[in-house]
Amino acid sequence: MTRWRRGDRAAKAAPSTSEPPVAAHGLHVRLGGRPVLHDVSLRVRAGEVLALVGPNGAGKSTLLAALCGDLPVTAGEIRIQGTPLSAWRPIELARRRAMLPQRATVAFPFTAADVVHMGRAPWAGRPEQAEDTEAVATALRLADIEHLADRPFPSLSGGEQARVALARVLAQRAPILLLDEPTAALDVRHQELVLGIARDRAAAGNAVVVVLHDLTLAAAYADRIALLAQGRLVADGPPAEVLTAEQLSRTYQHDIEIVLHPRTGTRLVLPIRTTENADDRHP
Repeated sequence: MTRWRRGDRAAKAAPSTSEPPVAAHGLHVRLGGRPVLHDVSLRVRAGEVLALVGPNGAGKSTLLAALCGDLPVTAGEIRIQGTPLSAWRPIELARRRAMLPQRATVAFPFTAADVVHMGRAPWAGRPEQAEDTEAVATALRLADIEHLADRPFPSLSGGEQARVALARVLAQRAPILLLDEPTAALDVRHQELVLGIARDRAAAGNAVVVVLHDLTLAAAYADRIALLAQGRLVADGPPAEVLTAEQLSRTYQHDIEIVLHPRTGTRLVLPIRTTENADDRHP
């Protein structure tokens, strides 16, 4: 895998500031008249991978969309590099944060390379536009889709489309990456590849926020984990502090155990399956 280095363009995109790349305070969000987020405060730091985890309906994707600016908040404040989110012009915001949604849809038969090149749109007419060709080529290579470059996007499998969408975000070269379930449609090899890219981007000085359902992946790759449940922030801290059997069992309403990998020491998060249930499945 090609590694991102601290001298890469992505790390240079953000101006020097003592403020965190993203800070949210007291966020409340209502959708369809229903409260979805309740008083959520969170700081996203440069140089780390922050994983948002929690049960279905916990508010993970809603929080990510709010941090991105795609979803208005009912109350509270979001700051990007110390400036209120509402003060940024869309084009300026696009140069500072890149968002990967859960589903990528393209209405016309653009090639995979065309879709990746769309990530360079925020830099049109600026000196950075000279980097377009190199940025797209690098993104294609990192996402392992060079061989798909000339294929029409709609003809690709779900997993291939997901990697093309990720490459578009990488080509954008924004210093803040917001990734919503980037591993959901991927096989094991590409799950590891994608989260390895997230780690490399953080090592290059970027801020990375990723929504994950796989808690073992979160434990392996995240520097920090924010656990949400019913629209509230339950815990925020290192994996060893957040991913405890007691806390996860309570939050997911299912008995969970934590096992340390015998070689790496990383935390393996496993649901406890009773012998009775196992016997029902295998008569």
